Amino acid sequence: MLRLSAFRIAPRLARTYASPAAPNALVFLEHRNGVLDSSSLSALTAATQLGGQVTGLILSGPESSATAIENASKLKGLNKLIHSTADTYKSPVVEAVTPLLKQVLSDSTYTHVVSATSSFAKSLLPRVAALLDAPQISDITSVEHDASSNATTFTRPIYAGNAIATVKASSSIPIKFFTVRSTSFAAALSADVAEASLETLEPVSAGDVPTEHLKTSLTKSDRPELGTASRIVSGGRPLKDAKTFEDTLYPLADVLGAAVGASRAAVDAGYADNSLQVGQTGKVVAPELYMAFGISGAIQHLAGMKDSKLIVAVNKDPEAPIFQIADVGLVGDLYQVIPELTEKLKASK
Repeated sequence: MLRLSAFRIAPRLARTYASPAAPNALVFLEHRNGVLDSSSLSALTAATQLGGQVTGLILSGPESSATAIENASKLKGLNKLIHSTADTYKSPVVEAVTPLLKQVLSDSTYTHVVSATSSFAKSLLPRVAALLDAPQISDITSVEHDASSNATTFTRPIYAGNAIATVKASSSIPIKFFTVRSTSFAAALSADVAEASLETLEPVSAGDVPTEHLKTSLTKSDRPELGTASRIVSGGRPLKDAKTFEDTLYPLADVLGAAVGASRAAVDAGYADNSLQVGQTGKVVAPELYMAFGISGAIQHLAGMKDSKLIVAVNKDPEAPIFQIADVGLVGDLYQVIPELTEKLKASK
């Protein structure tokens, strides 16, 4: 893998600051009905690696307020929790949250703003960063803060993960925004009792918001959620159609207790729902076991799963690129391999 280190972020105008202060990070915590997103827990872990104070910001509607506060306040590594409750924040849109976050940062001494690389945060953080004339570093995989110089160094994948860029944000930047690739950081743990102090924040009016939340459509499944599953079984284009995809992969996934994933080719062909897509434009995963059946290993797909602990690939083409990163590779017909593997796993139980 190529590693680049030619990036350095500095402000357009030189500024003078007092002696370096300890990092003071604000983590934007996302949740669904009070249940914290696992990716936000990884963002909290990244924030703690800065070595200073960590404050959480969580927004919710009145119905989930109590649950959200209770769950967030127990997170280890969180020194303080700021919470705001309003009907507007039940299913928030970026335009409604931006004024609140801008106000929090304008009246504070926060040095870093951290979030998971979620669809919501990818819209929110750049918007607020632009309003404060600050840079943002996206999808980071490591972070290190130098207390002596007050500079922060990040790494992030570029070119679909084929190169790693090292980005240094200098001490001249008062607030550094960054989003975190969740698979690169362990999820923060919870304590038995609340460890963070609480502060209630009044909602901030956003005026006439041009967008509104209409509905949330979730795909329900008895299988583990793809983004957090420890085992994943994925299929590609050779699975022919949606029925074949389901009939072939799902029995094996059930035996393993695994989530089901798909390549972009399989999703585009209509074999699987787009919520199952693994790759650069889908979900980035890093399970203990990733099994790829009939997936050639295009760069777009590899970018989403190459950090998996154990990669097993089955493909009829011995020259398939996925064999270059697979820990276990088998050249064979998936229609013969999967049923046989499923039966042997059933027998072993």
